[in-house]
Amino acid sequence: MQQHHYVRYVRWFDEVGLDDLALVGGKNASLGELVEAMGDTIKVPEGFAITVDGYRDMVDMNGLWQRIMAVLDGTNWRDPKVTGAASTKLRKMINTAPLPQGLVTDIEIAYQRLERKFGRGVAVAVRSSATAEDSPGASFAGVHESFLNVRSAKALMEAVRNCFASLFSERAIAYRIDNGFAHRAVALSVGVQRMIRADRAASGVIFTLDTESGSRDVVLISGVWGLGEAIVQGIADPDEFLVHKQTLKRGFEYVLRRRIGAKQVKLVYGSRADAGHTKWQKVPKKLRVMQCVTDAEILDLARQAVQIEEHYSAYYGTPMPMDIEWAKDGPKGDLCIIQARPETVHASADKAMLKLYRLTGDGPVVVSGQAVGQGISEGVVRFVACKEDLAHLEEGDVLVAETTAPDWESAMKRASAIVTEHGGRTCHAAIVAREHGIPAIVGATGARKLLKPGQEVTVSCAEGETGKVRDGHVSFAIDTVDVGHIRPANVEIMVNIGNPDLAFRTSALPVAGVGLARIEFIIANAIRAHPMALLFPERVKSAKVQRALASLTMGYSDGGDYFASKLAEGMAVIAAAFYPRPVIVRTSDFKSNEYASLLGGDDFEMAEANPMLGFRGAARYSHPAYQPAFELECAAIRQVIEDMGLTNLIVMIPFCRSLHEANKVLGIMARCGLNRGENGLKVYVMCEIPSNVILVDDFAKLFDGFSIGSNDLTQLTLGIDRDAEILASAFDEEDPAVLRLIEQAIAGAHRAGRHCGICGQAPSDRPGFAGWLIERKIDSISLNPDSVLEVMQRLANHDENPNALRR
Repeated sequence: MQQHHYVRYVRWFDEVGLDDLALVGGKNASLGELVEAMGDTIKVPEGFAITVDGYRDMVDMNGLWQRIMAVLDGTNWRDPKVTGAASTKLRKMINTAPLPQGLVTDIEIAYQRLERKFGRGVAVAVRSSATAEDSPGASFAGVHESFLNVRSAKALMEAVRNCFASLFSERAIAYRIDNGFAHRAVALSVGVQRMIRADRAASGVIFTLDTESGSRDVVLISGVWGLGEAIVQGIADPDEFLVHKQTLKRGFEYVLRRRIGAKQVKLVYGSRADAGHTKWQKVPKKLRVMQCVTDAEILDLARQAVQIEEHYSAYYGTPMPMDIEWAKDGPKGDLCIIQARPETVHASADKAMLKLYRLTGDGPVVVSGQAVGQGISEGVVRFVACKEDLAHLEEGDVLVAETTAPDWESAMKRASAIVTEHGGRTCHAAIVAREHGIPAIVGATGARKLLKPGQEVTVSCAEGETGKVRDGHVSFAIDTVDVGHIRPANVEIMVNIGNPDLAFRTSALPVAGVGLARIEFIIANAIRAHPMALLFPERVKSAKVQRALASLTMGYSDGGDYFASKLAEGMAVIAAAFYPRPVIVRTSDFKSNEYASLLGGDDFEMAEANPMLGFRGAARYSHPAYQPAFELECAAIRQVIEDMGLTNLIVMIPFCRSLHEANKVLGIMARCGLNRGENGLKVYVMCEIPSNVILVDDFAKLFDGFSIGSNDLTQLTLGIDRDAEILASAFDEEDPAVLRLIEQAIAGAHRAGRHCGICGQAPSDRPGFAGWLIERKIDSISLNPDSVLEVMQRLANHDENPNALRR
């Protein structure tokens, strides 16, 4: 440890650490820990802490405690009509009280030392650091004041005084009461840190977990142009990037997912004429559509975040996900860490208890945005434009605002849900909502125009990363399950998934992996265009569609790059969420009418009388009308496995009618660099056509496993179009002929030592069918997420009493 001459009220960051929380508060203790323990690899701007003795001596010297406690004890802090005046009175006591002369001198000497090193009038950030703040049990996020671009000793003294006074803001007092902190037990230190020129570059927030699901397998990085207050205040919609920890540690340097935010405005330094204050500027359109940091910088930040998490986990002796603030210095390009604190919401959650929300009804979607949390709530819309409007916010109302402010927090807890027009998953509204378990939707553009005051709505954050506000009351259910009490069944239970946005929350289920990942969802919702139209836009007849394709692919080298990159991203998110559990990804199985509905699809698809039995599956992959597109699918798969290191991905070929088709498809895959058996690559086939069963021994020589598709197998065995309503009653997956084929498929796969599973709804809906499959020694049953827990419990009971589920 370096030794510096210091006086009583000041400690430089390299002189303190996590053991000094009582002296310099959580924020400063954490900064000191980063400098002292990790300074060789983590860049932290220089600075010092004003110890809590400065605050305490100021209060004692002026005899304030008796007066302060009289106001605190004599005020009903639940009554918004009186709290404002009481808070103002308390803060005035602090702001008008003289500071101890020794404190003033020590601050001046410390600031002069920074000036000698970095120049006269060096800009500093002045941040409150309470003794209970940024600890594993409480974040105090946004509760106390911070001041940016302070550029003189006089201005610094005033900022310090205002930080002291912020202990008695309405939100700080309410936070202490709600979290059981005695007012007198919490003291305030102040951190003074050299500001780097992030106003000329970018800054943001890092969480070493997925903020909504709590999954600890990823690093979530958000960023905006300029200073980070634009994120915290929810004024600008940030970029978001995901990095997978486990593959990063194995040397695979790849950004798992990118979401480019609008980044409408940025906060920059004000001029000296503005007394050193900050000011807002509009971001040029060119910068708004660009990433605010490069992929290399994203990976650098992720590595630093993982390193910080590992250090804190070792210090506390338990896994410790982190909430970190970063900034990039424009002139130098340095990436610096300016704050780090333990994440408090998911860290304290009971991981054995799963609380699953699901809609059981439906209604028209009025507005959507980014989901915060996984809950569903309903209530009456209440617009809030300023703090005074909070007086009209009733218990259970849905708070709708452009953005929220820190001093709204005590009232925000009354809301059943929160909807803001701006912000990302790390803005103030999101942090407060997450901390109090309130569903929130941020970045809901136009919410105040589309919603009406007094309108009854249902707010759902249970449908993936997109939160939706539906008109009226929509019924929903809540399932609370103790995962630790679910007995494993005598078969692997897997899950079906299509939407990558649901991957991390679904991965919390106690399943063996993904039995069916449908890429059609990614193509329809993330890509939105026909792959052949992307490859050959000149063959698209409509000029309007050509323009739409050009707009989609902006920023990519060509349409093929766009398709492969987007598809790889979606598959990678699913594979990462379940890593290292196996994820079986089925290549595209759209029918011709479904392909035609994609952008540009009309120019590449022919009308078929019965698309269900037409140009689909393996036959499509080797046909000149689609083979170039299938090669893009192969390129995306190869990218996920080889470039991203997600080797848990298993490829599955659908609707393969013959051995000839199988060999052609495997040949194309091999030419695309996907050689079955090479680097552990497994290729499965859907067993959904009677020919797959009749020739099961031959198919088993070409593929590593089978997944029974009971819907198609039933329609082709019984000769019933599964879409024919008039024959719906005759469509029976438990028909003796269908069961005979399924039994033969399982036995044939096992003869060859191949895996055999089933993916479909039948085991969920038909208790007897699931039990029958287990008796035939099926290897895995893959279910929709909402059926997993119920079926697991049912099958565990079947293992104890096999006769209970027999047909």
